Amino acid sequence: MGQPYIPESESSYYPLRARWYAFIFVLGDMLRHRMAMDKMSLPSGVKISGLAVGFLVPGVAVWLRGPRYWGLVAMAACTLLGMVFVVGLGHPAANLAFGMLISLHVTGFVFYCQPLLNDEPFWGRLRFTFLAMLAVAALLYWPTRSYVLGRWLTPLRLHGQVMVVQRQFEPRKIQRGDWAAYTLERQQEGPHGNVVVLNAGMGLGPVLAVPGDQVQFGTNGYSVNGLLQTNLWRMPTAGGFTVSEKNWFIWPDLGISGYGHVQEASIDSVILDMASVNFTNFYGKPFHRWFGRKQF
Repeated sequence: MGQPYIPESESSYYPLRARWYAFIFVLGDMLRHRMAMDKMSLPSGVKISGLAVGFLVPGVAVWLRGPRYWGLVAMAACTLLGMVFVVGLGHPAANLAFGMLISLHVTGFVFYCQPLLNDEPFWGRLRFTFLAMLAVAALLYWPTRSYVLGRWLTPLRLHGQVMVVQRQFEPRKIQRGDWAAYTLERQQEGPHGNVVVLNAGMGLGPVLAVPGDQVQFGTNGYSVNGLLQTNLWRMPTAGGFTVSEKNWFIWPDLGISGYGHVQEASIDSVILDMASVNFTNFYGKPFHRWFGRKQF
């Protein structure tokens, strides 16, 4: 009588098919052989994988060396310091937390490498610690910090208040009433003896009008599309214009210093020109709240 079902089983004759990630192990073996790492003998308790993970992840090196309790404490402390840095961006507490995070990371890594340093003199251990600190800071923290602050988040200080700006934001999504941070280029206008100089820097303020809006100035205030608003500092009292394509109307908040005799009309003309901000000068949009802290 035939067997109704024969379960499949792995054949001992045919080898197993290689997985898709097998090339990673092949490349790793080649690299170890080329660098003669396969001939290296590490002290007991020190592994290549432990060195790599302890170097890359703060606090893990303490957990690998033990006791595990202090390893958990170290990882929790590193997580807390990282959160303080993010929440307090732009404040002295964030810089202090960032430095303490690097110190704790390096201390844990050197602690894991202790069996390698047993026969080293004091100055040798000190040099190793210094080089480890440079490597961790230069290869991990400073590049990560520069990338995040340059592309994702940037703290700006305005009138003693720190505002965290999100860099990944499309200018076309900015609406009337939103705040925008933008760059200012150095300009110099006017004849000799009546020169107005605008220094390069950063501007930050609410968008009063978007492309296509009608702006009118008067003695009682200015209006956007017929809606009357209170005049701002040094605004014109007559005239108007239509906001051009890919531009915003943002009235600047400036500090002015004078030298010599400069006509008031020249200053007002430069300020009015500055109020037209092109999309190419857009730097980022401030968060309305940053971890519960209102920014406006």
